[in-house]
This record gives sequence, C-alpha cells and structure tokens, in this order.
Amino acid sequence: MKHSTWVIRLLSIATIAAAPDWMQAQVTLIGIGTLPGNSSDLSGLNGKFQDGTPWNRLGGLGSAIAYSGKSNRYVLASDRGPKDGAIDYPCRIHMMDITVDPESKNPVQLKLASTTLLTNEMGQSFSGALSMIDKKNPEKSRRLDPEGVRVGPKGEILIADEYGPSLYEFDTSGKRTQTYPIPAKFLPAKISAKPDDELPPKNLMGRQPNRGMEGLAISPDGSKLIGIMQSPLIQDGGVDGLKQRVGINCRILEVNRSTGKTREYVYQLENPGLGVSEILALNDYEYLVLERDGKANREATFKKVFKIDTRMATEISLLEKLPALKLPQEIMPVTKTLFIDLLDRSMKLVGTDLPEKFEGMTFGPDLPDGRRLLLITADNDFIASSPLRIYAFAVEKP
Repeated sequence: MKHSTWVIRLLSIATIAAAPDWMQAQVTLIGIGTLPGNSSDLSGLNGKFQDGTPWNRLGGLGSAIAYSGKSNRYVLASDRGPKDGAIDYPCRIHMMDITVDPESKNPVQLKLASTTLLTNEMGQSFSGALSMIDKKNPEKSRRLDPEGVRVGPKGEILIADEYGPSLYEFDTSGKRTQTYPIPAKFLPAKISAKPDDELPPKNLMGRQPNRGMEGLAISPDGSKLIGIMQSPLIQDGGVDGLKQRVGINCRILEVNRSTGKTREYVYQLENPGLGVSEILALNDYEYLVLERDGKANREATFKKVFKIDTRMATEISLLEKLPALKLPQEIMPVTKTLFIDLLDRSMKLVGTDLPEKFEGMTFGPDLPDGRRLLLITADNDFIASSPLRIYAFAVEKP
C-alpha cells in the first residue's frame, strides 16, 4: 500500500473517532399507532379484485415511509398489492398525518389525508402485476413494486422499485418525471412474469426475483439517492444450484441525481437467511439499515436495525461479481454496529402480535424534549385481519 493511501486511511480513522457517536444513542419505544387491516384508502376506486379484495383497500403501506418535511405529514407507499403480484393492482402512495405525543394515553395517532395513483409519463397506471412487462423494451414495462420512498428538497417523490430494480422520481400528482440510471449488473438479462424464470439457469446475473431494491435513502442535501438490495445479486453468489439463498454480500447503490454517476459498496448480512428491508440516512456517510428474518410472532428470531458507515468501505463499481461469503482482503464492506434490537425484551414487542415484515423507516420532526422521532412501519400484506402498524421511537441525540 502506498504511503499516501496510508495517510488517507489514518485521516479517515481520525475523522470517524471525532464524529458524533450514534452508537451511544438511547432508543425508547413511545407507542404503536394502528388502523384496522380492512380500512379503505382515499383513491376513490370502487369494485373488487378477483380475490375479493376491494380496489380501495388501505394495505401494504408499511412497505415504505418518508417524512414530507411539513408539520406531521408523511408519505407512505403501498407495495405491489395482494397475492404477490398475481393481481392487476393500481400502484399508489398515501399522505398521512402521524401525531406523536409521548405524554398522551394514545401516543401515536394516524389519520389518512390522501391517496394518489402512480402513472408513467403517458398517464398510464403502474400496476403491481408480474405480467405487466414489455420484454422487447423492459424500460417501458408498467409493473411496479414500490419498496422505498423518500421526499426530495422540492417535494418530489422518489421511489425504489423492487421489480427493476429501478429508481424513479414522481411529481405530487403521481406522474413519473424521471428515471435514474441503474448499472446493468443489477438488472436481470431476461425478465418474465414467472419468478422462477428470472433465476438460474435462465438468468445468471442481476437481482433475484422479489429480492431487489428494498430500501431507499436520500442524502441530507437531496443530491444523492442510496438504494440497497434485499439480498445479494445472482452473480454475487446469491443462490446455489438448488435456488437456495446462500450469499451475504448485498450491494448498496449510490446515484448522483445531477450527473447520474454511481458508486457501490458491500453490506454484509448476518446470515444468508435474512434480508434487508430499509436504509435511512443519518448524515452523508452514516445510515440506519433494517435487517430481518421472515418470521412473525414468537417464531421471530431476528429483527434488528444497524448503523453503518461507508467512509472506510471499498468502492466496488468495477466488480461484476462478488463471492457468496468471505470477501477478498482488499475489499472492505461498510462497517456495521447494532443500533436497535426490536426483539430485545426492553422493547416489549415480542409476543403473539409481532409482525413478520418491519419494512419502512423515517425520522420525523424532533420531539418536544429534543429527542429525534424515528418511525418504523410494518407491511400487513393487505390481510384484512392484520392491523396497519406504525411504531414510534425516541432517539437520544449524540
């Protein structure tokens, strides 16, 4: 290693040592806001899907949440709809007022303000259906699975699509106004309405089906989008010959909104059976990442939020492939330390009503006592008997 590189590395370490220590921040559960799982949204749609679900079912909106920057209003995204992509579900976002008062008997109050359907530049509706693809021109496909949402400096809505994976910008009317570049290595060579056809041997690279870009962050100045994959790419050892998940090296993709320039880093899962659900910016180089298992209630064993730091991580844009497990010595992943264990007894969440899918995270306006408000949402998969839940936490500032 050259002397100059050592100097840069030492300066980086010194900077990290002097940075605010988010690891020391105390996190306390304030309360849980709920709405019935059979609630209606404000889309104005009437009728029912073939499985009997009403067109205006307020479901799946725990997939993503972002603070609007105004008062107590947040934007939440419903995912691709009921039945895992088998239904032609018009994709939508919701505006919701979430009022948090730690001193109240009901500390988290939820009130839906509006629902907006999402369309492309031609005004055509986006659909959660797997079948809404254009094999000749994949960029013209109308299938969309919103799994990450953020609000830009001018109020624009940024969405991470798990199907692509894709990064889109929408205006406040719900119309797509921009598509951001995604490196080819993230994209399946062949897209299909059948998930198994997007796995090896038909696809040897790109995201795994239903394990694409699951989380989205935006830099504090709004200039960069940071997407994170739920699981490793196929060529990064994501699956073995039996199509079982065996890899731990997930890619983080940073996109400069002005230039389209991208950077990539490695985030390592604790084990191959887990997945990433969300990423949230603390500052220009530190993020919170939500990593979890796919189990609910007392069967759940892993639901954790980690603080990661990208400053010492290796930039891997030029690497087309990564090993499934151990990285070469010259590749350093992001540093990773525990921030919240949602299954810790102090949180008092473990029990018969613990959701499987904690999926969205956002900061809100500071609490009256100066602590930061952190909201974590749970996706109820449009199940009428499963309440919509939003968890409010108070975070001591470092």
